Amino acid sequence: MNGHGHRTVLQLRFVLPTYGDAELPEGVRSLLENITPRVQIIEPDTAVLDLTGALPYWKRDARALTELIQLRALALLGLRSAAAVGPNRMLAAMACNLTPPGRRTIIDHSPDAVAAFLRPRPARELPGVGSKMAATLASYGLHRVADVADLPPATLQRLLGARAGRTLHQRALGHDTPTVDPSPAPATISTEHRFTRDELDPAAHRRALLALADDLGTQLRTTGQIAACLTCTIRYADHTSTRRSRSLPEATQHTVLLARTAYTVYESLGLQRARVRSIALRADALRPAEGATRQLTLDSGDEKPLAIEAVADRARTRYGSPVIYPAALATERLGRRQTSGVAGREQ
Repeated sequence: MNGHGHRTVLQLRFVLPTYGDAELPEGVRSLLENITPRVQIIEPDTAVLDLTGALPYWKRDARALTELIQLRALALLGLRSAAAVGPNRMLAAMACNLTPPGRRTIIDHSPDAVAAFLRPRPARELPGVGSKMAATLASYGLHRVADVADLPPATLQRLLGARAGRTLHQRALGHDTPTVDPSPAPATISTEHRFTRDELDPAAHRRALLALADDLGTQLRTTGQIAACLTCTIRYADHTSTRRSRSLPEATQHTVLLARTAYTVYESLGLQRARVRSIALRADALRPAEGATRQLTLDSGDEKPLAIEAVADRARTRYGSPVIYPAALATERLGRRQTSGVAGREQ
């Protein structure tokens, strides 16, 4: 921490090119680690840095050092970025989601500054608040973070349960404990669909999710891996984004099972006429398929899609292109950008 006992955390969200560049992730990590060794790559386009020790070293305040990092990323790597600085990871992440590319948001350490940013925000933006919890809060008139912060903790615990209520109240006050972990992130594979225009149609969103699940499943089977968790990131027309993760019932590499979980995550967001710019799906906590303790038990309804999946994989291996794919995608093959890596490194 700095001389005043404050921590300074920066979150960056990069605008990645539509074409794949195997060397770009390492370039990003190297650039950031030249600023501070405390760098954590959350996903291919997002990084969080602990600037507490770097500020006195660079003899700059948080805004000036953030501007330097964004300028270097643009000049050396051609990457625009959105950036936000806060006294902890939660505030930096929330502010970054609200910051457009090329801009930066700085929340200083004063309680007044934290309250000015946090209290007007919708309660659903607090980490851990899904659609079900948001509906529960709304039913009691708790729509803003200020409403949650001002409620007696014991009352919130009665509404949500002891642990969830206690955690949410602390977050509504701007308190967060996780620190930046510079250790390599678990292996991931990700893929993204960018709509040609801001898309309002939930059916189009679901087609994109199916295409992304199909892509992830293919990559996992090709590389002989299974995923234990799935993360869905939805970016909106106003440059904000929502990210949700969910553990799979069992680690898998099958498209049909990945798609089911992707739909569940999407539905948990409760989107209504949202103008979606892009959807990304990430397979997390990868491990070798042969290391699985047992294969997932499937009901009879899964046998046909899995048989078709095996045929499609053989056809893809032979012809080098997806000649067989889910029927829902038959009318239009979606253009996608794939990024694969282990903490930014190529698989």
